[in-house]
Amino acid sequence: MFESIFSIFQHPTFILVFRVLYYTSFVWLPVILLIGLRDLFLNYRRAQFFSKQKNVLLEIRLPREIFKSPQAMEFFIAGLYQPFGDANWYEKYWKGATIPSFSLEIVSIEGEIHFFIWTREGHRNRIEANLYSQYPGIEIYTVPDYTLPVSYDPTIHGMWTSEFSLTKSDAFPIKTYIDYKLDKDPKEEYKIDPLTPLIEFLGTLGRGEQAWLQIIIRAHRNEDKDPKTGEKIDLKWKKAAEEEKEKILKKSKGEKGPDDKIIPGTSRFLTDGETETVKALERSISKTGFDVGMRAVYIAPKDTFNPGNIGGIIGGVTHFNSSLNGFKPSGMSTPKYKYFPWKDRNPKVINWEKQDMLDAYKRRAYFYPPYKRPHFVLNTEELATLFHFPGGVSTTPTFARIGSKKSDAPSNLPI
Repeated sequence: MFESIFSIFQHPTFILVFRVLYYTSFVWLPVILLIGLRDLFLNYRRAQFFSKQKNVLLEIRLPREIFKSPQAMEFFIAGLYQPFGDANWYEKYWKGATIPSFSLEIVSIEGEIHFFIWTREGHRNRIEANLYSQYPGIEIYTVPDYTLPVSYDPTIHGMWTSEFSLTKSDAFPIKTYIDYKLDKDPKEEYKIDPLTPLIEFLGTLGRGEQAWLQIIIRAHRNEDKDPKTGEKIDLKWKKAAEEEKEKILKKSKGEKGPDDKIIPGTSRFLTDGETETVKALERSISKTGFDVGMRAVYIAPKDTFNPGNIGGIIGGVTHFNSSLNGFKPSGMSTPKYKYFPWKDRNPKVINWEKQDMLDAYKRRAYFYPPYKRPHFVLNTEELATLFHFPGGVSTTPTFARIGSKKSDAPSNLPI
């Protein structure tokens, strides 16, 4: 066996190839090294860039009554579209700059519900102004990061972590607030808010239990290349939606014969489901798109950790699913320590996949190494469905709301 292997190295073809590679190594070896060093240098500069950023966590406290539909939140989210930051070589490779990302978070701490937005400090004023313009009765505070005091010790805590992915192609939309008729601003008693089941469940958590839902977004840009022209196009979302629409419309046109003419009797009308799908695809790509990463964390002391709550969190997210698209838990992608199996052989030692997920959550990291994950695309309408401020339809007693409505002092008070 070994003789046959060694005979390969003595073959004239192998010797010829080896000599060619050896004598031309001064050409191809530096190129390979430069490509590898370019990625290392880019990651190094990005790490420096991130370390210099000052980030803030904003908590939004809601009034007793909110009469705005999720359309107000859609308007706000559209204002977060910032496609600039690494537009040229100097910004991307030398400064390590990236386009800004934002984290929209719904959190339950022992059953008390909180809405947070994590952002770079430079965007704070604009975010506050846009929120106040749509929701005048809210209050916004800069608060300490609720994740920092939390650590994972498997001897003390039980913890479940997961990311979410789409069940179908990014081109197909999830069920949105428009499908629930919430864009019509119906009366509270007639509202069917898809976010309410998740809020109600989070309000049931007890002593020591915490559940976090994180939606990280950044502006979606054309990052794919057209195989014919080489130009940047959007194969993942808009182009895919156009192709799916053409597949459906092609069914109604009929089949073509050998002469490239439509065969009589093969054309038909679209079904109601196909018509609704085409409309949904057209509406989806008509709005601004964002790259999105979603993850959830449930952590509690071992004596109060309830595995049944995992189903409550997953059910609250998959409640947005429809026949077109939806969410599914996808677990942990590319664990950092997958090549070091000795790190998780002992069950008493930290599960490093869970620890990595917790670290990524705390850093609000999703799109860049070492916490880069597969992301998907949602438009502003879909994001506003996932993250908006519910009105009085949500009666969770632990849902922290502002006790009384503030108003200006009368102008005729004596001085």
